Amino acid sequence: MVTKFQESQMTGPQTSRPRQEVSRLLTAAVISNQFRQVLLTNPAKAINGGYGGEKFDLPRDQQKRMASIRATSLAEFATQLNSIDASWTGVSMSGD
Repeated sequence: MVTKFQESQMTGPQTSRPRQEVSRLLTAAVISNQFRQVLLTNPAKAINGGYGGEKFDLPRDQQKRMASIRATSLAEFATQLNSIDASWTGVSMSGD
């Protein structure tokens, strides 16, 4: 049984790695109520603390922007994150 949260090797171009890390962060928030509550109340703590013994490898500027999100639900967090993500890449997470 695979229990390691982090992929053994990141795949894809260097620019897609932050997106993979964001995906890992959101996955952790979906599967863990405790992590989700920390993410919603103190995003910086959640990002810096990681999940399941694994850290999130995000560039410092993206960590700061994500830490500034204030949301009361994961859906609201993801909506604000999508706006931030569009400003990083010029493309929204939904592919718009």
